[in-house]
Amino acid sequence: MIVAALALAAMGLVLGLGLGFAAKRLAVGDENPLLKEIEQLMPGSQCGQCGLPGCSAAAEALVEGRASVTCCPPGGMALAKQLSDLLGVPLDAGQMGTPLLARIDDAQCTGCTRCYRACPTDAIVGATGQIHCVLQHACTGCAKCLEACPEDCVSLAPQDPSLDTWRWAKPQTV
Repeated sequence: MIVAALALAAMGLVLGLGLGFAAKRLAVGDENPLLKEIEQLMPGSQCGQCGLPGCSAAAEALVEGRASVTCCPPGGMALAKQLSDLLGVPLDAGQMGTPLLARIDDAQCTGCTRCYRACPTDAIVGATGQIHCVLQHACTGCAKCLEACPEDCVSLAPQDPSLDTWRWAKPQTV
């Protein structure tokens, strides 16, 4: 009985090692490395502000040339510059839309907690029965909190300019 158990264990070990080796050696790599790199640069919140169903679809559209490098408002100008350099595409800062961020009206907020449960980036903080607030640096403007709020106290507003987001407009050439 011990010999049979040892034989089965040895056979399982040999077959497992063989399958592991075959998986590594015979793997088919059909994914585009550029697609993976662009997908890692994207914010990953799946907000849909680019008009596509998520960051992986946006990355695919960027690789195929169906989307502009300025298509991601949450990524801002920094992401557009990285994508421009990576894809070798000229950057037209005039196409960049202003990111919209969530704002909560304190006077109307009842603290129902529906908005922060809907937020994919945990940008909304607050407790049950307390007024909630939005952490502007974490908000991507996906509008999921807007849809979830029964009090209509959440709105989307353009991002206030800061030292990180403000850009000097390129002068027009005559």
